Amino acid sequence: MNFRTPGRFLPLLFLAACAQMPGKSAVVAGKPAPRASAGVTSLPNRDLTPPLLFDFLLGETALQRGDQDVATRTYLKLAQETRDPRVAQRATEIALHSRLAAPAFEAAKLWTELDPDSVPARQAIAALLVNTGRLDEARPYLEQLLASEGTKVDEAFMQLNNLLGRNPNKYAVFELVRQLAQPYEALPEAHFALSQAAWFASDFDTALSEMKQALALRPEWEAAAIYQGRILARTSHVDAMDFYKSYLDSYPRANDTRLTYARLLLMEKKYGEAREQFERLLAENPGNAEVALAVGLLSMELREYDIAESNFKKALELEYKDPGLIRFHIGGIYEKTQRFDEAMEWYRSVTDGTQYIPAQVRYAMLLTKQGRMEEAREHLHKLPVATEQQRAQLIIAEAQLLRETGAHRKVYELLSNGLKQLPDHVDLLYDRALAAEKIGKPDIMEKDLRKLIQLKPDHAHAYNALGYGLVERNDRLPEALELIEKAVTLSPNDPYIMDSLGWAHYRMGNLNQGLSYLRQAFGMNPDPEIAAHLGEVLWVQGIEDEAREVWKNSLENNPGNETLIGTMKKFMK
Repeated sequence: MNFRTPGRFLPLLFLAACAQMPGKSAVVAGKPAPRASAGVTSLPNRDLTPPLLFDFLLGETALQRGDQDVATRTYLKLAQETRDPRVAQRATEIALHSRLAAPAFEAAKLWTELDPDSVPARQAIAALLVNTGRLDEARPYLEQLLASEGTKVDEAFMQLNNLLGRNPNKYAVFELVRQLAQPYEALPEAHFALSQAAWFASDFDTALSEMKQALALRPEWEAAAIYQGRILARTSHVDAMDFYKSYLDSYPRANDTRLTYARLLLMEKKYGEAREQFERLLAENPGNAEVALAVGLLSMELREYDIAESNFKKALELEYKDPGLIRFHIGGIYEKTQRFDEAMEWYRSVTDGTQYIPAQVRYAMLLTKQGRMEEAREHLHKLPVATEQQRAQLIIAEAQLLRETGAHRKVYELLSNGLKQLPDHVDLLYDRALAAEKIGKPDIMEKDLRKLIQLKPDHAHAYNALGYGLVERNDRLPEALELIEKAVTLSPNDPYIMDSLGWAHYRMGNLNQGLSYLRQAFGMNPDPEIAAHLGEVLWVQGIEDEAREVWKNSLENNPGNETLIGTMKKFMK
C-alpha cells in the first residue's frame, strides 16, 4: 500500500470504519462534503499517515474481537490527534457502549469542543454528567439543549425526567429541574416536569401545586389531569375520584381520564359506578377499537370474562392496530377459564406484534402443564429471534419451564449459558441469582445481584433479593436491612419488599417492627409466603390463634405451598 498518497484516503477510511455512524460525510479530492452535524463549519483535511492508518485498523479490529477497552482508547487517541468531530463522536459512542465513563466523558467533551452546536454531543455529555452525579456540571449543557429546542422545548421538558431518572439523588434532580424550569413559567410542560421531579423526591405538596399549575395553563391536557388525580389518590381516593368526576363534567370526551377514573372506582369496589363509565365509553365511542380493548381489560379485572371476550373480539373486528395483543388476551381468558385447548389455539394464532414472544411462551407453558416438557422446550428453541431482548425472554421462559419441574440445577446452567451470550442482561442476572440461591451458591447470587445493581442502580428487587438472601442465611443482618430499606425507598408499595423488611426486623429481634411491616405486606397481598412469615412472627409473639387462622386461610387458597406447609409443621406439632 502506498502510504504517501495525501488528502482523500483518511476520510474514506473513516467512512468505512463508521458505516453505522449517523451524520457521516466524505472528502473527495481534498474538499469536504456536507458537514456531519449542524454546528460543524469545517472539517480537518488530514493526510493518511502510517500511524493513523494503523490506529484506525487497530480500533476496528479490536471492536470486531470484542476488546472494547482497546477500541475505546484507540479511538479517543485518534479523535485527539485528528481533531475530527466525527471521530470524536465515534469514540464517544464506543466508550458509551463499553460502559467506560471516564473516556466517554473525555471523548464527548472533545466532541462538543469541535462541534459546539451539535445537539447529540450535548445530549451525550449531559447524560454522562447526570449518570455520574455531576448535576451542577450538567446544568449548562441542559440549559443549552432546552434553549436550542425552539418550538419543541415542550417535548424536551416531557423527556427531561427520563434523562435524569438514573441519578439516585432525587432531591438534587428536583432542584436541578426547578432551576431549568424557571425561565419557562408560562410553559405547562415545564410545570409538569417539575411536578414529576418533586414526586420522585417525595415533595408531594410541590408535585400537586405544580401539576395544578400545568393544568391551569392548559386545562384540556388529559395527561396533566390524570397525574393530578394520581397525586391526590396518594392520600385520598375520594379526593381523586371527586377531581376526576369534576374534570369529566367539563371534558366529557376525555377517554383516558374516564378509563383512569373507572380503574379507581374498581379499586374502591364501586362496581356499579365503574360499569356506568364502561357503558358510557362504549356508547360514545362505538367504532373505537382502543376503547373496546380498554373495556375488555377492565372487564378482565372484574373477572367478567364473557364481557371481556366480546369486547376483545369487537376490537379485532374494528381492526385494532396490534391484533396479536388482542389474540393474546383472548388466549388469557380461555386459560383463566380452564379451556386450555382453545387458549393454545389463540396463543398460536399470534404471529407478530408486541405479544408474539409472550404468546408463544404461554403456549409452551401450557404444553408443560400437559406433561409435554420436551415439546415445549423445542417450541421455544424454534422461535425466530430478532433482538437480544427476545433471546433473553426465551431463555428466561425456558428456565421457568424447568423451574416448575424442580430442575433448579438445569435452570442455573441454562441461565449461565445465556449470560455467556448476554453478560450484562439484567433479567438474566436476576434470574440466575435466584437460581444460584436455590442450588446453594450464595457467592454467585451475591456477585450477580451486585453486578445488576451496578448496571441498574434503581432495580428495587435486586436490592431486596440481596438483602433477603443475607437475612435467610443470618449473615450480615445490618447490611441486609440497609439493602432492603433501599429497596423500599425505590418501590415503597411493593408487598414482597415490605415482607422482606418485616422478616429482617424479626430476624434481628425487632419483633414489634417486624410484625407491623408483615401486617402491611399481608394487607397489600395475602401471598402464602408472606402468610408464612406473618404467622411465624404472630406465633413467636404468643398470638397463636391469629397465626393459625392466617395459615389455615392461606393454605385453603394455596394448597401445596411448600413454604407455608413447612412453617406450619415447624410450629403446629
